[in-house]
Amino acid sequence: MFNKSINRLVNLLCIVSALILVAQATFAQNAKPSPSDCDAYARNYAERYSGSMLGGAAKGAAGGAIFGAIIGDSSKTTKRGAAFGAVAGGVKRGVNRNELRRRAYDDCMAGRVQW
Repeated sequence: MFNKSINRLVNLLCIVSALILVAQATFAQNAKPSPSDCDAYARNYAERYSGSMLGGAAKGAAGGAIFGAIIGDSSKTTKRGAAFGAVAGGVKRGVNRNELRRRAYDDCMAGRVQW
């Protein structure tokens, strides 16, 4: 009598555990992340893959200085080219970061990102 009760209890616990696992797996696959989760993901993604603003400004300054030296023959033209390149490089890096963040957020909200 006692063994049958224990067997029934063990069988019931096994069935309940299996149902819980199936339900958890089903709901976990269909769950979409919240907007705040996607915002955090997008900010992290943009920081990781866009590079630094300072690096963009430095590359722009170097390119601008070279361009200014080729176009003009004075150091004044080289300095202007470097200044313009630094501003353009920094702005480009900022725009790139915002674009990466927007795309990452949209992908997350659409469910194309694997958590």
